[in-house]
Amino acid sequence: MAAVSAVPVLPHILRQHAEQAAFLWTVYDQALLHPEENPEMDELRLSRLLERLEAHLDGLRLAGAEGMKLARDRFAEYPEAGELFVIRMLQPGAERLRVAELDLAKVREYLAEKRGTPSA
Repeated sequence: MAAVSAVPVLPHILRQHAEQAAFLWTVYDQALLHPEENPEMDELRLSRLLERLEAHLDGLRLAGAEGMKLARDRFAEYPEAGELFVIRMLQPGAERLRVAELDLAKVREYLAEKRGTPSA
């Protein structure tokens, strides 16, 4: 008998989580790399952006294997850094990682190295 997920999975909601998480990562990373391009992105706005990003990642994590599958499907469709970032944040062992605590230089290096590799 197959195990039943305790969390109902709604594919269209999961897709929104994956899309938004990838987009918000890109916005966050660009805001940190090029603060002069968006002077309105102050600490308060950055912290709110991070809260939203974490919420979308948590939504995907709650869905377990379905969340990972959808994230991989998105990366196959759009092999961009944001989509790859989402996959990495859903890997086993990354459950407790928080974006604000990441070494962004290492994250960027990882994304540059792995981009274009769907099996990331």
